[in-house]
Amino acid sequence: MGEKHVESNKPVVAIVMGSDSDWEVMKEAAEFLDAQNIPYECKVVSAHRTPAYMLEYASSAHARGFRVIIAGAGGAAHLPGMIASCTPLPVIGVPIKSRNSIDGWDSLLSILQMPNGVPVATVALNAAKNAGILAMQIIGSSDPSVLQKIVAFKEKMRDEVLAKKLPPESKS
Repeated sequence: MGEKHVESNKPVVAIVMGSDSDWEVMKEAAEFLDAQNIPYECKVVSAHRTPAYMLEYASSAHARGFRVIIAGAGGAAHLPGMIASCTPLPVIGVPIKSRNSIDGWDSLLSILQMPNGVPVATVALNAAKNAGILAMQIIGSSDPSVLQKIVAFKEKMRDEVLAKKLPPESKS
């Protein structure tokens, strides 16, 4: 009871970004979700250039079947917080170090420092793959098939680490 299963091709994760120049970073979330067969949708949704569209997109996302929104932005990075203010869904913010940023600190702090009542889960700078992993973990908390994929991913990661061999120490 309470379980929701991911349908085969209906997107359950929305990946949005403030500009198409953010795709180089955000594609890592898409690539991870592709590898795990988790359906998603990617869109450019600018908080500054298309605010009405952003409000409509965010406020209707849950009714369209999305379960998590990953929002990436650089610079002032208002997109993740504005999306979070308009949706009941969990929002994962990806701060992006853009060409006009202050070494990424501006986007990181804009996404991280949200007021009470409007949380945004924030991953590391340019860490879109981690956002994809976290999105899967959120979905997996109510979908056993997705949970099993996360368990398998973590086991594979563990096995890869344990299989690593260091060069033998030199003897003097």
